[in-house]
Amino acid sequence: MLKHMLSDLPDQLLTQLFASSTQKHIHAGDLLFAADDPGHGCYRLEKGLLKVYVTSAHGVERIIAILGPGAIVGELSMIDGHPRSASVVAISNSALSFITRETFVRFTKNHPEIYETLVMILSARLRETVRSVAATSFLTVKGRVARAVLDLAKHVAKESSNDRVVLKYNINQADIAAMAGVARENVSRVMSDWKRRRLVTRSAGFYCIHDLDRFWHEMYFQK
Repeated sequence: MLKHMLSDLPDQLLTQLFASSTQKHIHAGDLLFAADDPGHGCYRLEKGLLKVYVTSAHGVERIIAILGPGAIVGELSMIDGHPRSASVVAISNSALSFITRETFVRFTKNHPEIYETLVMILSARLRETVRSVAATSFLTVKGRVARAVLDLAKHVAKESSNDRVVLKYNINQADIAAMAGVARENVSRVMSDWKRRRLVTRSAGFYCIHDLDRFWHEMYFQK
């Protein structure tokens, strides 16, 4: 998830901005909005997990981000008034607050300092895009899969003893492939290697990283 977003606003401003919000609840698997839908406003995720993705003309899905509580969703369309640039679907049952673009415009007229945060949002997204391009260009397949798993772990990991981390989300290899931008068969081969080395195991549908320090090295150092 991006470090800079509207949720970085001071609590007082954030509370005022969403004071007149409406509430929305969606179930796991429900579509919040699709790419090219009109951008009438934005959401703040109060509870749950969301997946942001794009789909190619051939139906290939690429996951852009996994978002957790506190994330602001759809703010780009709210700023420029253009249609949604990506689709968003609920990974788990989610609760959101919604404000209209008109509400946001009125609020920013009274609080112009909010634009400083918006600049940080766009800057952070540009940096994330650069990192993604670099990962696609320079990391090996194994490195890209490791990066995708670690990105997911930021939102769903439950730490235990001895540097052991459990990903408390039943993710499948197709999702990991969509996050990493590689074929599912490549993910299967990488996971098989990690399981053979006891670096990663899976139980009850949850992946477990057994040595986080060693796993970080998988992004850059190949045997």
